[in-house]
Amino acid sequence: MKCKICNNATSIISKGDDNKIYESCPVCQAIILRKDFIINDTEERAQYENHNNSFESKGYVEMFEKFLDYFWQNLNKNAKNALDFGSGPGPVLAQIMKNRALHVDIYDKFYQPKKIYLDKKYDLITSTEVFEHLQNPLETLMFFKKHLKEHGLIAIMTLFHDNNEENFWKWWYRRDPTHILFYTPKTFEVMADMCGLKIIKCDSRRIVVLTSS
Repeated sequence: MKCKICNNATSIISKGDDNKIYESCPVCQAIILRKDFIINDTEERAQYENHNNSFESKGYVEMFEKFLDYFWQNLNKNAKNALDFGSGPGPVLAQIMKNRALHVDIYDKFYQPKKIYLDKKYDLITSTEVFEHLQNPLETLMFFKKHLKEHGLIAIMTLFHDNNEENFWKWWYRRDPTHILFYTPKTFEVMADMCGLKIIKCDSRRIVVLTSS
């Protein structure tokens, strides 16, 4: 098989107690769930309905505050608008950014499907806990680039795997049935280069920040 990100040959890994099969790329380090095991949109949305993420969850709000704090000083001081891509049923991050004096548009394929971003460009595009659900992350990154202002930032949050196969099988993050693609910082380096973007910050755990190259 060919890696859907970098088109290099992948190897099959299958060992977990759930019998899932993944493709592992030795070049970009992506680990990709085989298409046969990807759930449909109805099942995916049903999983999201079980989430209880709101302003009532102090830890959830703190996570987003820390996410923004990580790159906020890198944001253009004259930044005016942002797009939160994959906002979920309760757009907590969008409200936090509004509290920081940004105008925020939100898009989510299930909960906010109106394409409000058409004919717009943004100083900041955020995407938190989204990329692990995507079948075509390169397409999404190119979409972000298209809608990014000059010197704008793309800030992404997704938990990185540690490139250790034994640990991967034990990893709680892969057990979510909606999670189909897993990354390392190297994966994002490869994708950034392919999309004409560059990484300006990465915490090597879950956050990567990009801009146009």
